[in-house]
Amino acid sequence: MTLALIDYQAGNLHSVENALRAAGCADLTVTADPEVVRRADRIVLPGVGAFGACAANLRAVPGMVAAMEERALGHGAPFLGICVGMQLLAETGEELGVHKGLGWIAGSVRRIDPAGSDAKVPHMGWNDVVPTAGHPLIVPGEAYFLHSYAFTGAGVVATTDHAGPVTAAIARDTVLGVQFHPEKSQRYGLALLERFLAWRP
Repeated sequence: MTLALIDYQAGNLHSVENALRAAGCADLTVTADPEVVRRADRIVLPGVGAFGACAANLRAVPGMVAAMEERALGHGAPFLGICVGMQLLAETGEELGVHKGLGWIAGSVRRIDPAGSDAKVPHMGWNDVVPTAGHPLIVPGEAYFLHSYAFTGAGVVATTDHAGPVTAAIARDTVLGVQFHPEKSQRYGLALLERFLAWRP
């Protein structure tokens, strides 16, 4: 089982790589090569930073978006987006302007607005993951979050609470995105990565 961890200058690659290896992934390649992605059995897209900058970085890698779409959407390879890597699955992101996402899942990413509460932005720290729809990879537990923008739209399979429900995970077919950081979520995060590596959708 081969896994491509996409390097587009927008993710904390080292910690995600270490977590995937700790979860049992022996054949992992950190790559900016679309041909490696086309051959991979599984794909992970991390992401840290502003939506627009991450989207631009990803599109700046020649052929990468097409390779991801071909492998994940066309051939059904399991795909995991983490944090901004999840947000990029949306149609648009509204951070510092409106930016185009991948459009794999209908929805947009907007600033968290905990109106009328003392909840702070960014949403930072440990919080519950509450499944809202059946998905084989998402179970109840606590994970580590760090974000100021959240997804609103279709395909929500888990939420967390930050002065109201905030999307924690989205999914379609063989694609899963999580807003939290599995690599920082200790036992819960490691177990999620183990389920992803064993997933046979």
